[in-house]
Amino acid sequence: MTRLPPSTRHRPDAPGHALAAWLRAHPRVFVLTGAGCSTASGIPDYRDRDGAWKRKPPVTFEAFVRDPATRARYWARSHAGWPMVSRAVPNAAHRALATLEADGRVAKLVTQNVDGLHQRAGSRDVLDLHGRIDAVRCLACEARMPRESVQAQLVERNPEWAHAIDVAIAPDGDADLDAIDTTTFVAPACPRCEGLLKPDVVFFGENVPRQRVFAAQAALQAADAMLVIGSSLMVYSGYRFAALAREAGLPLAILTNGATRADGLATDKWAAECGNTLKTAVSLLAGPLGPMTSDLDNMV
Repeated sequence: MTRLPPSTRHRPDAPGHALAAWLRAHPRVFVLTGAGCSTASGIPDYRDRDGAWKRKPPVTFEAFVRDPATRARYWARSHAGWPMVSRAVPNAAHRALATLEADGRVAKLVTQNVDGLHQRAGSRDVLDLHGRIDAVRCLACEARMPRESVQAQLVERNPEWAHAIDVAIAPDGDADLDAIDTTTFVAPACPRCEGLLKPDVVFFGENVPRQRVFAAQAALQAADAMLVIGSSLMVYSGYRFAALAREAGLPLAILTNGATRADGLATDKWAAECGNTLKTAVSLLAGPLGPMTSDLDNMV
């Protein structure tokens, strides 16, 4: 683990100093982000500090496809939750990562999030591992369309839902509607073929498309180190890259509040808030001397 010099050890920005030193030592980093990177933008995460579910697990692909009631409930929840996601704006973590990319320090940014906030912050080379919630595809004819146009269809098909509903917002454009009857909610249909529409994201029970996995693996092989930000890595689709990094002998650093599945693999771990820590690190890297030499001298 990183050891801080006495002058910074007890400062609230100490993790930022340690991260700056780590980034200075590893100039081309493979970055993997998770839900904790977007919580400051108002998008809740799935798990608590111990990695346990905060709410019921998300709908599975099989249930969505086979059960009309499950599909209606999903789209009713999405109808209520989408406006919040569509209005979300990038936070300090997203902006800091965009700056690091512009400075040539990011070999690849892979995100488990589906909110598109990295791109809105200015990051260009982003691999959306689990897809994007702002896009929808037809499971029959593969037509793709913006989520906003589907929202308009949902409003048209369900006029009784036009009034504001007081619900708790859940992760990824979802909302908690357990106390509301959704059996009469009319799900959207493909305007081209009337087929089933599904957000263009990887549901539980689906596999991440192989080409995305291969692209991420290639980027990891070309990197100097791996940095995980805001992810518990409890889902294998993200954890696999941490395991691959350590198998390849690459340093693995984790910045997140709480336990992760890869804590035993990490060479560095900072239990700190993502945005402020990244902001401090970027500020130090932008200084005339970069991170303090003493930080580098005390890394083990």
